[in-house]
Amino acid sequence: MTGPRSHPNPRLRRLRPPDGAPAPNPYYRACRRMLQVLLCAFWSVRIFDRHREPASGGVLYICNHQSYLDPMLMSFALRRPMNYMAAEFLFAPPGFRRLIRSLNAFPVRRGVADTRAMKESVRRLKAGGQLVVFAEGTRTWDGRIGPFLPGVALLARRAAAWTVPVVIDGAFEAWPRTQRLPRPGRIAVQYGRPRRQTACRARDGKDLLAGIRNEMIALQADLRDRTGRGPLHYEA
Repeated sequence: MTGPRSHPNPRLRRLRPPDGAPAPNPYYRACRRMLQVLLCAFWSVRIFDRHREPASGGVLYICNHQSYLDPMLMSFALRRPMNYMAAEFLFAPPGFRRLIRSLNAFPVRRGVADTRAMKESVRRLKAGGQLVVFAEGTRTWDGRIGPFLPGVALLARRAAAWTVPVVIDGAFEAWPRTQRLPRPGRIAVQYGRPRRQTACRARDGKDLLAGIRNEMIALQADLRDRTGRGPLHYEA
């Protein structure tokens, strides 16, 4: 696979991030390093344009959802700590609940307007944190990027200083939702260009999400071309 060189944002090369960006604690750093080793031991993972990680301010990452691996793949190459909105059922087992809470995850109820989860998302973004949302609300059935949930636009327009689209490709082939266990494969992660909050506010919510989804579909097509995978066809 060829493509642009991936390197961190130069402002985040230091151990301590700039003012306004919460620093990862030693536990988070250790877990991230372990994930980097484990993921790269089982899969061929390539990251593109991670220098687009904003150095400070609340950041909303809008990511497609291909597999259970996505929360780890999306964030393991970033320097700042990440917050995760995760399905409520994942918090049922006590041991797993303690683990994902320690890695900044909080629950969201599927299929309803979960105002508690939205308020927590706004709080973390306004505190300068980074938050990833899987805007489709569920894992893909065929690898394509599905429609986005409308609540994502509210976070981009009212709470996040920056909004960054992210595309994962290859995780669906490695671990589709119809398969119990993962298999080896090639996975790529591409970060899009950050949008300032002012740019998000200049568009209505529906138009904003349509533009971000179209950009992500284009990024996915580029990634698939680089990896030699066939294109995925979308309705016009």
